[in-house]
Amino acid sequence: MGSKPKKSDIEKSDISHIMYFYIKALHIIFIVTWFAGMFYIVRLFIYNTEAQEKDELEKQILSNQFSIMIKRLWLGITWPSAILTLIFGGWVAYLFGSIPTWLWIKLALVAGLYAYHFTLHKIYKDESKGIFKYTSQQLRIWNEGATVFLFAIVMLVTVKQSMSLLWGMIGLVAFIAILLAAIRIYKTLRK
Repeated sequence: MGSKPKKSDIEKSDISHIMYFYIKALHIIFIVTWFAGMFYIVRLFIYNTEAQEKDELEKQILSNQFSIMIKRLWLGITWPSAILTLIFGGWVAYLFGSIPTWLWIKLALVAGLYAYHFTLHKIYKDESKGIFKYTSQQLRIWNEGATVFLFAIVMLVTVKQSMSLLWGMIGLVAFIAILLAAIRIYKTLRK
């Protein structure tokens, strides 16, 4: 006959189960703040780049203000959120146990998202030194990188069991094409 589980084993299991949901909630919260930071930082890069084309007084005033906003957003919100997303995400994965195929794909997308984050950090460092390598149009296109990762990751996590890899890739490519078309249309309308 099998032995009956001890009360302490059941309590540990319940606590672990409850803790999983709290850790997962924190992971999602920091994902949201991290993405918010990545979405807004590129907009600030765009505005700061466009400020360089203004007359000297306006350029100086705008650049000073954008520099403060960029630094506070990047170092005060975006970087801490990226780190906490990684910590709580790793904790969730540990509590989850085994790693199914869809989660490996998500982890690959998350690795790409961190690579994108580091490219934003490079732009942050350059702009803080007064180096503007990209046009505002190039930054507008680069701004959609976070959107593409968000779309891909949320779709994968939400419909993981019912989505084939082929249709997922086709949907992602179609989404990217729509984004690029929208950027092109916006550029035409701005002129």
